[in-house]
Amino acid sequence: MGAIALTKENFDETIGKGKALVDFWAGWCMPCRMVSPVIDELAAEYEGRVIIAKVDVDSEGGLASRYSIMNIPTVILFVDGKEAKRFIGVKSKAEYAAVLGAD
Repeated sequence: MGAIALTKENFDETIGKGKALVDFWAGWCMPCRMVSPVIDELAAEYEGRVIIAKVDVDSEGGLASRYSIMNIPTVILFVDGKEAKRFIGVKSKAEYAAVLGAD
């Protein structure tokens, strides 16, 4: 299963408990296209342990504004609904995985 598509309707409920890694992206963004397969791989590897999700900033501008997304891709780790770590730009799978842990 791939990453969950988040909208304003399901965002808070989805990221509210445990760890959630959320990719803020857009279809026209080339660096976002580089990160997308990595996010999908993490979704498969961490299924059932960590929520891995994506927010399309073009269709969910309100969520992008809420988290002050100025550059994409921006990937945010949330723990129990609160921002714990922010990655801006293209990062490696290992960098994302390091904050997800083994739990």
